Amino acid sequence: MKFFTHKKLFFLLIFSILIFVVYRNFFPKIRSFAPEQNFFKIITLKEDELIYTLSTQEKTVANFLEKNRIILGEFDQIIPEKDTPIFSGSQIELRRALKVNFAVDGKNIPGYALARNIRDVISENNIALSRLDQVVPSLNSLPADNLKIVITRINVEEKTETETIPFKIIEKTDAKLSWREKKIEQKGEKGRREIKYKITYKNGKEISRVILEKKIIQEPVAEIIVQGTFVKTGKAHKGLGTWYAWKGGLFAANPWLPLGSYVKVTNLG
Repeated sequence: MKFFTHKKLFFLLIFSILIFVVYRNFFPKIRSFAPEQNFFKIITLKEDELIYTLSTQEKTVANFLEKNRIILGEFDQIIPEKDTPIFSGSQIELRRALKVNFAVDGKNIPGYALARNIRDVISENNIALSRLDQVVPSLNSLPADNLKIVITRINVEEKTETETIPFKIIEKTDAKLSWREKKIEQKGEKGRREIKYKITYKNGKEISRVILEKKIIQEPVAEIIVQGTFVKTGKAHKGLGTWYAWKGGLFAANPWLPLGSYVKVTNLG
């Protein structure tokens, strides 16, 4: 009897072990997979300013977009990333890119806008902007679809240039020098000076120039010109200098004065 009792206990133990093994390896899998087949997750979809509450069985953001036939443009942004798993309560944000156009550096460049202000729109389109550049509309403005953004390049530089200084002309007289003669007593020389400018350019064209500093590096030398004033007079002569010709003309002549001589004629009568 004891033999049969031990035998029953042995088989009962073996049977219990088999049941436990089957339970551990088979039934948990059924419990883990079965609920997922019919489990709906409630999520929130935000598209620009619109908010939707939706149910889905999809596992990732990419699956959700494909299932709902949501097509993304080249510059549209989806948050979180497409490979992110979806759980009940997940939030998906879809931001549609706006089309904008940049007028800059003499070109019209098409671009896009996801940012919330013009400053960030310029940055996300990889357009460099300096502190002095002018932007229309203003940097804090909101972007809009088909908006034209005009960027005016403003550059300021300091530049030093050299220019000549004209010399003065001083005229003197010399009573010992014939009135017909003129001579240069001192030859004039131009001077030089450096001028430092602050120059402003608008889209590469100069629009203003302000003098910051002037410095003479070579003084000009005045030119001195001497003009003679001496007049040499000849001897006085008397005689008949004019007469009536038979044709009515009035003539004067002297046989010994050279041509081109200057004479003083005094009417004594």
